[in-house]
Amino acid sequence: MASPFLPAGSRILIEADLKPLQGDRFQPTGFPDLGHATYRTASGTEMLLVESAQSVANRLEAVCWDEAAQDLVAPLRGLPYVRVESDGKLLTNSILEAHRLNSPYILEGADRAFFDSLNKELRCQDGSPVDLSQLARVLAKYDANALLHGVFLAKKELAGGRFRLPRALSGFIEARDVAVASSGGVKNDRVDPSGDTSSGFGNVPFHREEFTAGKITAFFNIDLAQIRGYRLPDPMAELLATLSMWKVRTLLGEGLRLRTACDLDVDGEPRVTRPQDMQLPQRKELEEHLQILIGQASKAGVFAQPAVTKVQYQAAKSSKGKKKPATSDDTEE
Repeated sequence: MASPFLPAGSRILIEADLKPLQGDRFQPTGFPDLGHATYRTASGTEMLLVESAQSVANRLEAVCWDEAAQDLVAPLRGLPYVRVESDGKLLTNSILEAHRLNSPYILEGADRAFFDSLNKELRCQDGSPVDLSQLARVLAKYDANALLHGVFLAKKELAGGRFRLPRALSGFIEARDVAVASSGGVKNDRVDPSGDTSSGFGNVPFHREEFTAGKITAFFNIDLAQIRGYRLPDPMAELLATLSMWKVRTLLGEGLRLRTACDLDVDGEPRVTRPQDMQLPQRKELEEHLQILIGQASKAGVFAQPAVTKVQYQAAKSSKGKKKPATSDDTEE
């Protein structure tokens, strides 16, 4: 019998109607050299991308972290992640890093101990196919969140950069029947209104575009087929599905202030459109079940012991004694 937290089928599809918290206007995401992403459906409906899949992924990860405690939020404690320290202080971690375990602060510092452990545990010889199930087991050990948000270990020493997983949890926000709400303002210079604006002086008028919409909807996709395909020991598939639903519930409950001029609220109860007979569990119910599953997975030896792996970061130096830039050739999934 399927668990209510891990239903049968290949996907859990969730939708939630949103509305501006105040007024009718909102500011969507923007892109360099493009601006706002507007488009039209085949039937002629004017559409707008409010939040991209990349940004929603970042927000789904951010709800896991307690800035005040400098640790995972209480319901998630016990999940593994990599904590990067410098001079005894927290520098960053694999939950918040854009490329998760492929962060240069984790893999490209002077301390190579964690990198060497990854290389040894992934066990991939040159010329042999990569074992993605083995990658999943290693990720489950060190950072279970990477199994949901994807990872690309783009290092030639790690199987030539072939270890890669797409997102199992994704989402985006779009609006339909949109119209532009044009406005503007001026940056005032109290001292010299006619000063050189190219140097930051003088009064500078500007225009801005916000939008109104007939409907704003958040969409989320939990890929159960991919999660099951990891072939992880029990209870990891159920844990990952439950964690995904918790992330969605938490983002919708407290993470919808996307920008200064884009503060949204949920309009009604989120709905599960696939499977059709499923309802999204409440956040408290998900948290209680997560704690049980985290305890079971830890007892089964799935996670690193201790769950938090500490890496000491110090910038690596080249043979000429110059600091090696901490860059990554990773790309966003």
